[in-house]
Amino acid sequence: MYKTIYLLILVSISSFALEINQLPILFGEKRIELTKKYIKIHYNLDVKDIKITPKIIVIHHTAIDDFKDSLSRFTPEILPSDRPDIQKAGAVNVSTHFMIERDGTINQLMPLDYMGRHVIGLNYNSIGIENVGGQNSADNLTDAQLRSNIELVKILKREFKTIEYVIGHYEYKCFEKHELWLELDDNYRTKKDDPSVRFMNELRKGIDGFKGASCTK
Repeated sequence: MYKTIYLLILVSISSFALEINQLPILFGEKRIELTKKYIKIHYNLDVKDIKITPKIIVIHHTAIDDFKDSLSRFTPEILPSDRPDIQKAGAVNVSTHFMIERDGTINQLMPLDYMGRHVIGLNYNSIGIENVGGQNSADNLTDAQLRSNIELVKILKREFKTIEYVIGHYEYKCFEKHELWLELDDNYRTKKDDPSVRFMNELRKGIDGFKGASCTK
C-alpha cells in the first residue's frame, strides 16, 4: 500500500505539472508499534495496523525557517527530549505526510494511509501538510508555498473522496465536540498559531468544496 499511495499521487500530479519528491522518513516497526500504542492510549482503539481513512487536511508550519533543520525534527522514530509539551502523551515522534519548502518544493515523507502524529485529537482522520517557516511565530510563509498548498490540497481531494475538511492547525480545538474528535485526555492540549490566519484565508480562496472549522481558537 505504501508504493500504491505514492503512485496514485504521482499519476494525478502529472496532469497539473506539479512534482512531488519522495523523501521518506524512518517509519519502521518501532514507530508503527509506538503509533499503535498512542492510538490505544489516546483513542481507545485496538488496531492491527496504523492505516487511516483521511477526512481532514491539516495545514501547519514547522516553526523553523530552514528545511534541513525542519526535516530533522521529524526523522527520528522516538520523540526528542526537548518536547516537554507533548512528551508525556507518548514516545512516538511527530510525523507529517508532506513538507513544503520555502520555494514551493513538495516532499512526501510518509504513506498517505499511515497515521502521523501532527495534531491532537484528529491524527486518526487526517493528512498533515507542514510548511517550512513560521520561526518565532512569524507569518512568513511564501507565495510559492501557498501555490503548492492549493494544488496539493486539490489533488488530495481527487484521490480521497472521503476528505471534507481543510483546517489550520490553530483551529484544531474547534473539533473537540465533533464526531471525528477522538482524544480522551481532556488535559492534553497545546496552543497553536500555525500556519497563520492570513495564510489559511489565502489558501481557502484557491480551493472549493471543503468545509472549514466552525470557530477559531
